[in-house]
Amino acid sequence: MQNQTGRLADAKKKRSILIALALASVYLFWGGTYLGMRFAVETIPPFLMAGVRFTAAGWILYAALRIKGEKRPTLLEWRDAGIVGTLMLLSGNGVVSWAEQSVPSSIASVLLATVPLWITVLSFLCGAKKPSAWSMLGIALGMCGIAALVWSPAGTASGESGLFGILAILFAAISWSAGSVYARKARMPAAPLLSTGMQMIVGGAALLVVAAFHGDYRGFDAAKVSVQSLLALGYLIVFGSLLGFTCYVWLLKNAEPSVAATYAFVNPIVAVFLGWLLAGEEIGANMLLAVVLIVAAVVVITLARDKGERARAGEEQNAPGAAGAEPVLPAEKGGR
Repeated sequence: MQNQTGRLADAKKKRSILIALALASVYLFWGGTYLGMRFAVETIPPFLMAGVRFTAAGWILYAALRIKGEKRPTLLEWRDAGIVGTLMLLSGNGVVSWAEQSVPSSIASVLLATVPLWITVLSFLCGAKKPSAWSMLGIALGMCGIAALVWSPAGTASGESGLFGILAILFAAISWSAGSVYARKARMPAAPLLSTGMQMIVGGAALLVVAAFHGDYRGFDAAKVSVQSLLALGYLIVFGSLLGFTCYVWLLKNAEPSVAATYAFVNPIVAVFLGWLLAGEEIGANMLLAVVLIVAAVVVITLARDKGERARAGEEQNAPGAAGAEPVLPAEKGGR
């Protein structure tokens, strides 16, 4: 009996360590993608860079899971994965890659931290229940944080081009949120990583097509791509897309959803720090105010949503004939 208790304690301790390591990986890997995109687009055209990133990562994920034995997706599943991938990766990540040519990575990360805010708004517009008072407070805080950046952008984002880049990133955040809302009811494979790979494949293909219209191939010389941009692209493929998503999906299965969702308010802090440390990006008073307001908004909305989901799960479990409610997982998986 004592040996069994000891084994259970060891297993619990090991699981806690693995959860902590997975969380640290998601925080660092996804927090670093914003700076990675900035370095990558210095010598690689933005839509071409994003297209190569997601096409490569998507096919690696898809091939690995099919070899593992996952069922071949249906045409309907490919269609829905394509819709989500286009909204998140083309209109979302691709636009961010383009905007980071004029906007510091730290500002991009803070603006994209508003995704839970936009998801709350879009969910309500699509027929969900009216946001709670706490969610409304979070939305108000987030809007104030956005205003702090738009009215007086920090660092190199100042000026007309920087303001246009900021507006483009806000569009990307809303598009990513629309993809997250659609994904909740989309027909997807049961394996999260397989559906993620499909989204990357279709989204990456769409990015490569848009790259042609944007002129990314015209005059592009691979020999002129810097080592820093190549390393950044490799980081985005391996750590940002492959390992980041793998760690996050593992967290969803082994930790509370609210724990996994903490990446939403830790990532911008990591990104701002890395931008300052490795790229010399300025952190002015407006930036600090925006970080505080937007991170506070995400915390409030995340906690309010988690409380609401627990309440709904309890209602379903207590309903006649209910055998127990499945945990509700966050719709916004990152995609950094």
